[in-house]
Amino acid sequence: MAKSSADDEELRRACEAAIEGTKQKIVMSIRVAKSRGIWGKSGKLGRHMAKPRVLALSMKSKGQRTKAFLRVMKYSTGGVLEPAKLYKLKHLSKVEVITNDPSGCTFTLGFDNLRSQSVAPPQWTMRNIDDRNRLLLCILNICKDVLGRLPKVVGIDVVEMALWAKENTPSVTTQSNQQDGPVATTVTESDLKVTVEKELVSQAEEEDMEALLGTYVMGIGEAEAFSERLKRELLALEAANVHAILESEPLVEEVLQGLEAASNCVDDMDEWLGIFNVKLRHMREDIESIETRNNKLEMQSVNNKALIEELDKLLERLRVPSEYAACLTGGPFDEARMLQNVEACEWLTGALRGLEVPNLDSTYANMRAVKEKRAELEKLKATFVRRASEFLRNYFASLVDFMISDKSYFSQRGQLKRPDHADLRYKCRTYARLLQHLKSLDKSCLGPLRKAYCSSLNLLLRREAREFANELRASTKASRNPTVWLEASTGGSQSGNSADTSAVSDAYAKMLTIFIPLLVDESSFFAHFMCFEVPALVPPGGVANGNKSGSYDDTNDDDLGIMDIDDNDSKAGKTSADLQSLNESLQDLLDGIQEDFYAVVDWAYKIDPLRCISMHGITERYLSGQKADAAGFVRLLLGDLESRISMQFSRFVDEACHQIERNERNVRQMGVLSYIPRFATLATRMEQYIQGQSRDLVDQAYTKFVSIMFVTLEKIAQTDPKYADIFLLENYAAFQNSLYDLANVVPTLAKFYHQASESYEQACTRHISMIIYYQFERLFQFARKIEDLMFTISPEEIPFQLGLSKMDLRKMLKSSLSGVDKSIAAMSKKLQKNLTSEELLPSLWDKCKKEFLDKYDSFAQLVAKIYPNETIPSVAEMRDLLASM
Repeated sequence: MAKSSADDEELRRACEAAIEGTKQKIVMSIRVAKSRGIWGKSGKLGRHMAKPRVLALSMKSKGQRTKAFLRVMKYSTGGVLEPAKLYKLKHLSKVEVITNDPSGCTFTLGFDNLRSQSVAPPQWTMRNIDDRNRLLLCILNICKDVLGRLPKVVGIDVVEMALWAKENTPSVTTQSNQQDGPVATTVTESDLKVTVEKELVSQAEEEDMEALLGTYVMGIGEAEAFSERLKRELLALEAANVHAILESEPLVEEVLQGLEAASNCVDDMDEWLGIFNVKLRHMREDIESIETRNNKLEMQSVNNKALIEELDKLLERLRVPSEYAACLTGGPFDEARMLQNVEACEWLTGALRGLEVPNLDSTYANMRAVKEKRAELEKLKATFVRRASEFLRNYFASLVDFMISDKSYFSQRGQLKRPDHADLRYKCRTYARLLQHLKSLDKSCLGPLRKAYCSSLNLLLRREAREFANELRASTKASRNPTVWLEASTGGSQSGNSADTSAVSDAYAKMLTIFIPLLVDESSFFAHFMCFEVPALVPPGGVANGNKSGSYDDTNDDDLGIMDIDDNDSKAGKTSADLQSLNESLQDLLDGIQEDFYAVVDWAYKIDPLRCISMHGITERYLSGQKADAAGFVRLLLGDLESRISMQFSRFVDEACHQIERNERNVRQMGVLSYIPRFATLATRMEQYIQGQSRDLVDQAYTKFVSIMFVTLEKIAQTDPKYADIFLLENYAAFQNSLYDLANVVPTLAKFYHQASESYEQACTRHISMIIYYQFERLFQFARKIEDLMFTISPEEIPFQLGLSKMDLRKMLKSSLSGVDKSIAAMSKKLQKNLTSEELLPSLWDKCKKEFLDKYDSFAQLVAKIYPNETIPSVAEMRDLLASM
């Protein structure tokens, strides 16, 4: 007998390698063939070819529990075993040997947990009966020992199994539940007998077997004797069957002849069927060929129909309507025909876009007909754009020429005329939609059109501004105010009685009120009319001029009543480029008009330079109201006006500063300088003219004025040091007195007020100290010597120093205080000797007395400390003496 694959150690090791890491132990492995077909009469599989597999029984212990598995292994491409399927033996419910297999080597295993019970289980075919018996016997023993139950066994002769177990006595691995885990044991012959006789048959089969055995007289206690008896009876039955067959020989021959005739008929039928089969095969091939050609014809017919439909659509897209062609090539542009022109433009735009690749299939784009039609449409577009551009350029020029030729449109002598462009814009709006389509057809044509519009309208705006400014200056009556405010030689009454020049700033405000909204509206109208992609000029609810009551027109002239053709396009990248182009065009549109504004500013400056303050505030208010991008040039114009006003005012400030500095070159100055009270008058007038944001301008002028005034004051004082302090304190006092009211409300002047106050106090202190030391020089020099020595020696040693003895003290007191009332009177006379501002004398005398008492108090304390036994007039006596004078 050939060696069984169940005893193949190499196969077992390959299986163990395939399940390495699962902690399972291979009990048995055996090669099988897997199939799913049924066995026919010929004994071969009918549906599927058998596949080589390996069945392996494995066990796994986990604590006190042991699990048994049936693994199906298959061969990979390299011939290495790999796991295919895994079955748990606890779900094994049936073992059935296929009866259709004559060899008896094919069986199936039924599991009760399979998902689809409708699919036939696989059939396993062994090489021989021995391999089959080894595998099934091992499965049954594992189920008995590990699981405690047996599956149902069908199609296996229990007697044959018992005899086979006796003859082969195979070594079958079983499981014994002990503390040390699974233990392999050998099943003996007697054990197999018991297993087969008691475990491999069911109760019903056992009862049937007992009933069968009961028909025999002999006892069947021994299976071997019973088997010998069955063999003898089988031989007897076979002999009887042979005898019966020999007796029926004539019948057999007749049957054989019938079989021979039938065989001949079958052969003839087989030949006919072969011929019919060949003919049917040829007919089938012909039918398939016909069907193929028919399918191709049907497909070709469908494709041809779809192609014709597509070509019809394409031809419809390529057709140019005659009315549109006539309108585009030679139609008039008058107002009555604008609707037809716009419709023709819309059709042309749509037709051109329809022939572009995103809207047209790329395969059509290269067709000659499409290329020719695109060229024809481009020619139509170029013709129409040229004709429309030429018409619009001439139309803009004719509109402006008509308005310029009519003098009633402009300001005349004795009549200021507000510019009115309503009719002009109304006529331009007629062609707004046309410009939108020209932009979508050829954006490059807008450049010349914008230049033509700007050139024509610039002439009109400059003429209106010039005429208005001339008449505004001629109709404003105002006497000139002096430009010299702080000159030393001018009289005080010249700056005190200035004429009212408010009409000058009112005229400037009127110029801005009329023309700034007009220019903003024109800029906005131009931006929208000429198809610039910029934000709205005036936000909703906003005002164009910074003044709610000064707007030029209550209606929104920027609304052209049209929709933007490119609304769906991305405008993020276009805005900056369009804004730059718009600013350049607005420069062309409004350039030159600033000269007329400059003329009004210069005229106002000549009449009253201080009116620059109010004009600056007015300009700043308008400038803060211009926020939109379309008003860029208007912002530049207002900025230039503001700079012009600031320059003129700076010119006035510089001239006034020169007037202040000229005081320095005059003869010796005494008393209060003339420019100090005049500056107070000037500051009062400047405060009256402040409007809006002109505070910074005025504060800068204050800073420059006062700085120059203080520097000049110090320089003049240095020319005569003897009277410098008197000169300074009088002028600083005059500065404070004249600006007291303004300093309370103007922070900049308050700062200089405090600076003048500090300088005044310093000058007073110096002057009073000089007067005191002049009258009581020996007294306070003696005190100073004592103070100096106190830093180096003790107070007890000072009376023994040279010149500081008690005798020296008495001599000094006698000479200094013997006629103290006369000395104090001389000090008072000296204080008022050179003082021109008598109103300052009381406060100065009070300061002088206080300063003298403070110094005498310090001297008395020193004497009491150094010369405790010496007596001097007390501080109270001196205070009473000063109070009595």
